[in-house]
Amino acid sequence: MQFELFVSLRYLLAKRRHAFISLITMISVAGVAVGVMALIVVLAVMNGFQHDLRDRILGVTSHAVIGHFQGTFGGYAHLVQEIEGKDGVEAATPFVLTQVMMNSGKSISGAILRGIDPKTAPKVTRLEQSLLQGTLASLLAPREEASPMERSAPGIIIGVELAARLGVQIDDYVTLISPTGQTTPAGRVPKSQLFRVIGLFKSGMYEYDNTLAYVHLRDAQKLLGIGDAVNGIEVKVKDIYMAANVSDRLQKKLGYPYWVRDWMQMNHNLFSALKLEKVVMFIILTLIILVAAFNIVSSLIMMVMEKTKDIAILKAMGATTQKVRRIFVLEGLLIGVVGTVLGLVGGFTLCELLKRYQFIELPRDVYYISTLPVRIEPLDVVLIACAAVAICLVSTFYPSKQAAKLHPAEALRYE
Repeated sequence: MQFELFVSLRYLLAKRRHAFISLITMISVAGVAVGVMALIVVLAVMNGFQHDLRDRILGVTSHAVIGHFQGTFGGYAHLVQEIEGKDGVEAATPFVLTQVMMNSGKSISGAILRGIDPKTAPKVTRLEQSLLQGTLASLLAPREEASPMERSAPGIIIGVELAARLGVQIDDYVTLISPTGQTTPAGRVPKSQLFRVIGLFKSGMYEYDNTLAYVHLRDAQKLLGIGDAVNGIEVKVKDIYMAANVSDRLQKKLGYPYWVRDWMQMNHNLFSALKLEKVVMFIILTLIILVAAFNIVSSLIMMVMEKTKDIAILKAMGATTQKVRRIFVLEGLLIGVVGTVLGLVGGFTLCELLKRYQFIELPRDVYYISTLPVRIEPLDVVLIACAAVAICLVSTFYPSKQAAKLHPAEALRYE
């Protein structure tokens, strides 16, 4: 193998009379490098988007949700304690979920109302870190200096986009109207209640900031008239990637009529679309490396034509067909390895520049982030490098086979 490698390096590094072949070789190396660099950068950006999106979703929602087929259920305090004692579970908190209409006097809008326990909710979600104004503790009790009207109106925390649509700020009042209503002698009528805005949150996800509102668990129960019942229990697991396994164990333990869904199931369509897009981009950008592989084929074929006499002399001196074939396989492989290494270096450098200086800005009114997020996954790097080298290796098979078939007597007949 040392002999074949030595000859391959001599062919690549020696000055040739035909500079055109050297130019094609350089273009091949550059093509592989550009393809690898493009794959590294694009997949790193897509990984960054996926990771950032996941963090924003899990900042508002929990890792798993336990519900009941009848909609609401009681006895949740004992169930929360039982769930928190399970292996892999870090914390759990009950919640009430319903759709309401919100009227500020200036505007009216639909919203998703979540009743939460301010004492246990911070252990499960990162809602408190998303608060721009106010605290979750404000939901527990009214302020000491509050007026009688403020004391009678429970507190509510809403998203910044929803607050902008309603035209409200901190200490403004909104009326919540429940479509479930209440039964009266005149029939079933919608139930309404006045709430005071005590906090604004910004999760970075427009859908959440534009629709979600949080109140104390007992205030949501009172508005819906469901007594001491909840719609479900949110669960935080110790390892988010083990959420599916923990959910399966909880489902087997609780059984019917409870159901358990993890965060991947709840956002299956979104993350499946991102994964499919990543695969498609990998396939499309691999075509750049394929173009470089065609250049390698043409470069090796012309090199075989140029080195016909050299190959004949080598075979006449005792070089076997396998050794001649390996010479040109190694030559193409060297082109692929050099191009791959240069592409990896260029890709890592560009990703680091994007991460550090953030010189590419995104329109805030279109995207939920202002700069490109970058996250390099080691597995992606390995797959890209292996794919590039494999394509370059396959491209050497035909030229090396043609070189190995060359007969010394035919090549030197007219010399």
